[in-house]
Amino acid sequence: MITLSTAAALLSACSGNVQKQEESASDDFIYQVEKFADLEILRYQVPGFEELSLQQRTLLYYLSQAALEGRDILFDQNCKYNLQIRRTLEAVYENYKGDRGDEQFKALELYLKRVWFSNGIHHHYAEDKFKPGFTAEFFGKCVSAVSPEKLPLKEGQSVQQLIDELTPVIQDSTIMAKRTVQSGNDDLILASANNYYDGVTQAEVEAFYAAMKDPNDEKPVMYGLNSRLVKEDGVVKEKVWKVGGLYSAALERVVGWLEKAASVAENDAQKAVIEKLIEYYRTGDLKKFDEYAVLWVNDLDSRIDFVNGFTESYGDPLGMKASWESVVNFKNIEATKRTEIISENAQWFEDNSPVAKEFKKEKVKGVSAKVITVAMLGGDCYPATPIGINLPNSNWIRVAHGSKSVTIENITEAYDRASAGGGQTKEFAWSDVEVNMLKEFGFVTDNLHTDLHECLGHGSGKLLPGVDPDALRSYGSTVEEARADLFALYYLADKKMVELNLLPNKDAYKAEYYKYMMNGLMTQLTRVELGNNVEEAHMRNRQLIARWALENGGKECVELAKKDGKTYVVIHDYDKLRETFGKLLTEVQRIKSTGDHEAAKQLVENYGVKVDAELHKEILERFAPLNIAPYRGFVNPRYVVTTDANGAITDVQLDYTEGYMEQMMRYSKEYSSLPSVNK
Repeated sequence: MITLSTAAALLSACSGNVQKQEESASDDFIYQVEKFADLEILRYQVPGFEELSLQQRTLLYYLSQAALEGRDILFDQNCKYNLQIRRTLEAVYENYKGDRGDEQFKALELYLKRVWFSNGIHHHYAEDKFKPGFTAEFFGKCVSAVSPEKLPLKEGQSVQQLIDELTPVIQDSTIMAKRTVQSGNDDLILASANNYYDGVTQAEVEAFYAAMKDPNDEKPVMYGLNSRLVKEDGVVKEKVWKVGGLYSAALERVVGWLEKAASVAENDAQKAVIEKLIEYYRTGDLKKFDEYAVLWVNDLDSRIDFVNGFTESYGDPLGMKASWESVVNFKNIEATKRTEIISENAQWFEDNSPVAKEFKKEKVKGVSAKVITVAMLGGDCYPATPIGINLPNSNWIRVAHGSKSVTIENITEAYDRASAGGGQTKEFAWSDVEVNMLKEFGFVTDNLHTDLHECLGHGSGKLLPGVDPDALRSYGSTVEEARADLFALYYLADKKMVELNLLPNKDAYKAEYYKYMMNGLMTQLTRVELGNNVEEAHMRNRQLIARWALENGGKECVELAKKDGKTYVVIHDYDKLRETFGKLLTEVQRIKSTGDHEAAKQLVENYGVKVDAELHKEILERFAPLNIAPYRGFVNPRYVVTTDANGAITDVQLDYTEGYMEQMMRYSKEYSSLPSVNK
């Protein structure tokens, strides 16, 4: 079992948090829920929830309901058939009268579980469409047996027409093959199955938004962030996601819960944030979104915090349109001590970065960082969730007002405890030296890497005047993640980490260096099907960094070596590896600051995409006997609310007993407000 490192007790900035985790994490808490396909479902605890005031717990409840009401939006954004397919499968699952032990039905059940997890019919990371284990005939037979009123029929549509429409989408691997295509095609928009665009080409999209942008605007909105771009009657136009517009039914319910949340806000600043978000949802005005983001990033005194809305743009091939997501959380006061140390020294880190002076911020503003305890996940953060967040994404707001960075430590704690005894490190690490190093320092350095990535990495550097924030287009997300990771890797090895009491000694960082190189070169490929390329931006980023370092650091620095017929990462010179990371950071920041699209393309395509087929085959063969799911996600706790005779809330508690399928079916009933086809 990988326990909380004994070295963590040496961290004067973090020791209180480590003690708190050990005391609050119940020994008998069951983290694992179930495993299927390439997935493992976990639970997360919410330590400290009971210690919050009734007002704070009520606020968390209202915000959690707002988080769940956007679920249908993400399904529809990911593919226009997702809601119809999900609801059809749910109707079959709930009403099936045949043998549930039949292999075909079990395959249909598995397919439904995967659709729930990925918020659609495409893999949440690999982007490929799922291959059903049931036949078209079985699917048609099952759907035909369901009463028509229980099926998501469009107006005037018969059951057979529904079957005829959905069967090829599910069964034919060539139809809507990938959710998001970011490279390798002449037209990324037409090649992608997501629902951000309809009837338009990539050239038309780029021309549409280029015409809207003013190069002299010092406070540009994030064009296209909250809309679907369509062509109707030969005219290209936006359909805005707002109350009264596209996704109105869901957003009205989100707004309803946000209004309740505003009524119990902790303070006026937090109330103003919520009310401005409501105004944005009602108008769809991106200037209102910027006003909300400024208020949000400056609200530093509230214990409760949240993200709610159209936020990250990884799912758009061009990196413009945002998926709907939500994270509801509260501040982990003890653990935040380490991130406060980092943010207080942000200017030092910026000044001492190896990047060229013209790409550095002269004055770092508003860098705030904290460790949070998540209390509800929603949209694109559920069931799979990030372990860190840095927002807002608007470049001018980051320059003028700064950003908020968070590390989600109850999620990393759940991962760590659920990984006990998994065997992956022992199988893929070069020797017991690396195994013991990771066991002793891995949890601490992993969290610190996330802190540095989110707090400083994303917040560092600047664009040169006149550079379009969208200049890197489809490569923008990968480059941005690489920039943040490299910043964190470079500084993990700095003596400043020990001086600030963030690491116990000058060699602890090596655990993260080894883990990062092993993951980027080898173990993350357990998530990729043999013969495929790397598609997801974060995975491309990690491979890009690791392979670039392998090629440019030289064998005296790092190499792939053989032992007993198996391949391993061997790091010979950690100091030189840090120097190599610094060189790549310098180039990546130059690309970002100047908007050098061609250089971004070459870097990502040459290092981040292609996979060594022979090595990949070996890794998959070694990984299979470990019986470890390469992907993990979570079920949420269920809020249990007690009211008095007048309907006033008198208590809010959390229940952790809900299972995966139970939760998904309940969510589909209680938080499903959109029509199956959203035009």
